Amino acid sequence: MVNEELPAMRTTPEAAVEPRAGDGDREAVAEQLRVAAGEGRIDLAELEERLDLTYAARTYRQLDVLVADLGGRVGPGAESTEEALVLRPRMNNMVQAGRWSVPRRIVAETRMSLLTIDFTEAVCPHREVTVEASTGLGHVRLIVPRGWGVRIDPSSTNTGNIVNKAAESAEPGAPTLVLIGHPRSGPIRIKQRRRG
Repeated sequence: MVNEELPAMRTTPEAAVEPRAGDGDREAVAEQLRVAAGEGRIDLAELEERLDLTYAARTYRQLDVLVADLGGRVGPGAESTEEALVLRPRMNNMVQAGRWSVPRRIVAETRMSLLTIDFTEAVCPHREVTVEASTGLGHVRLIVPRGWGVRIDPSSTNTGNIVNKAAESAEPGAPTLVLIGHPRSGPIRIKQRRRG
């Protein structure tokens, strides 16, 4: 048996020790920077400068530097500071409404029941919120305030069972809800609350 050596892998010193960041990582950092600017922790000129560096970054280390003074961290070993809100009604209908804090990600799954998520009195600190919704025979109803935008993600399935009566584009400063919908028999309906 001949012992053949594998060809040497060509690596640069940086690539050998530093994991590469992806588009999702860059977007997450950009969102942290926008929130920091909205809170007055960085000014608009610095926001623009950091955003340029964010979209040019190739590694997690380069991204970490951009949010280190803001308490942020990305990449392997970074802990999520926020859990997803998971709503899974069993047999009874479920309503998430009133004054509540909207996380960056919501998972809504119903087999037989009506699941309503009402954002009209909710506090949303994020520019974009992802809702992953799936139905069996039940259905999901999303109610958003006027000014919010709702976009159906291209990865959604059975889109004939998704009814969006909300504006696709958000007004300046308002959040955008991104729906990843997987309805079966029951529909997913999005409604926009009118003022007054």
